[in-house]
Amino acid sequence: MANSALELIALIVTLIGLVGTAASTGMPMWRVTAFIGENIIVFETRYEGLWMNCYRQADIRMQCKVYDSLLALPQDLQAARGLMCCALALGALGMLFSLVGLQCTSCIQNNDRAKRLVLILSGTMILMACICVIIPVSWTGHVIIRDFYNPLLIDAQRRELGEALYVGWVAAAFLFVGGCLFICCNIPSEEKSPQRYIYTRNSDYTMYTPQPPQQLQPQQLVMLPQPQPQPVLSRYPSTNASYHSRYPSRYPSVRSGVAYL
Repeated sequence: MANSALELIALIVTLIGLVGTAASTGMPMWRVTAFIGENIIVFETRYEGLWMNCYRQADIRMQCKVYDSLLALPQDLQAARGLMCCALALGALGMLFSLVGLQCTSCIQNNDRAKRLVLILSGTMILMACICVIIPVSWTGHVIIRDFYNPLLIDAQRRELGEALYVGWVAAAFLFVGGCLFICCNIPSEEKSPQRYIYTRNSDYTMYTPQPPQQLQPQQLVMLPQPQPQPVLSRYPSTNASYHSRYPSRYPSVRSGVAYL
């Protein structure tokens, strides 16, 4: 019951992280104009995102333009596009796999081991999505901070951290928590010994602990006496004369009995 509640919490946390990742990918507020020094034109704000540039005038109107060429973008934005798309794909697949392996679903019946493996796989994919989110967000933040303190750039070229970067960091944290919950709740514990239960009609379930096998004690062998063979009389004479002549039997044959009479 506790694992089911933790799995539902992990699913909700992962969904929040996935929504935050999608919002951070689509938002144009990755880089924002910095109003420092001589740059005192506060009526116009410029936003730079992964897909477009936007201008806002006096908090009333915003105009956006999609980038004309992908190759004209900086390297950090080019890498951020691919990594954020990979994060969305991995997060979505991880959520779909987790729905199959949840204990409250009946997609996999009578196979707890398969459900655990599916949830561990989904948790791993969610953690990979977290890594794909945090790398471009942190890389872009590092570039913005480095350019901000670069003395070779003028004040109009400096940028500040946008809202999309903060949303991306929070989304990566939610994805990390969701992936860890999926993995930690389904790793089998080695400390627990296997337990068996015996069902009886007149009593409740009782735990059965397997006992170690007992060694067999050697017992003394008893030799049984073998019965001696009895002579058999036959009315047909023996044809193997050479054998009887070479190996005479200790029992009298039919011919010897007739001769004796």
